[in-house]
Amino acid sequence: MATTLTTGTGRGQATPARARQRRRRSIAGHRNWLGGAAGWAWLAIVIVPIYWIIITSFKAQGDYFGANPLAPPTAPTMANYQLVLENGFARYFLNSAVVALGAVIPAVLIAFMAAFAIVRGGSGWFLRSVNSLFLMGLAIPLQATIIPVYLIIIRLHLYDSLLAIILPSIAFAIPLSVLVLSNFVRDVPGELFESMRLDGSSEWGTMWRLAFPLTRPALVTVTIYNGLAIWNGFLLPLVLTQSPEQRTLPLGLWTFQGQYSVNVPAVLASVVLTTLPILILYVIGRRQLLSGLTAGFSK
Repeated sequence: MATTLTTGTGRGQATPARARQRRRRSIAGHRNWLGGAAGWAWLAIVIVPIYWIIITSFKAQGDYFGANPLAPPTAPTMANYQLVLENGFARYFLNSAVVALGAVIPAVLIAFMAAFAIVRGGSGWFLRSVNSLFLMGLAIPLQATIIPVYLIIIRLHLYDSLLAIILPSIAFAIPLSVLVLSNFVRDVPGELFESMRLDGSSEWGTMWRLAFPLTRPALVTVTIYNGLAIWNGFLLPLVLTQSPEQRTLPLGLWTFQGQYSVNVPAVLASVVLTTLPILILYVIGRRQLLSGLTAGFSK
């Protein structure tokens, strides 16, 4: 009897294992060749421009016009990077860093507090109106408001200053941040908020000690997204600043554009240096970024 049960149990355990093996063989036998080819094609589309930018930044200006654009440099040179660093790159980099940090940090904090108030504040008409106002902000592009923003900055006597770029950047970064953070705050179980309330915690303490740590992936996501958008911003610095001392990195590329020609290798060397901070930021927070892009809309 014991032998029969053991044999039956062994057969019962072996059946799912055999089924899994058959499934694996079936999947291995039906490879998605079309999807793989499309993936390799897309990788080539992405890699080729990056490869061209990097190799061209190490070419002399004369070699760029007289050789194959995709051929590696025969005599690599760091002269382009030296030229970029000698023409105010450090100043432009500092201006971009001040604008990015000065806009992203307040925008993320304000958006987080607004998202917490919208989710935990009940269904009052005031919070519903505020939420609708933020959603309306997503439908208004920056280009449509540049003239009113310019007039406001002139009236505030902030023209040709970094603060003139920071304030509008904060305003345009808040709506999307509120939308993403609101979805994350809604995913926090209500029992955790209730237990914090029973322990005597205030709403302010609950927001910073419970909601803030649990929404870290969303905070990293909106920080990287807004930082990338503000770092690469061109229209606001172009319209709201004038002097070379207030230029950011996108405007700094104009330094290498002459009246009759463009120093393409120097421009691309500047592009490489401009991209490095964003690349480093992405490498540090890539896991939080991916989870923030997917988990917030799981419901």
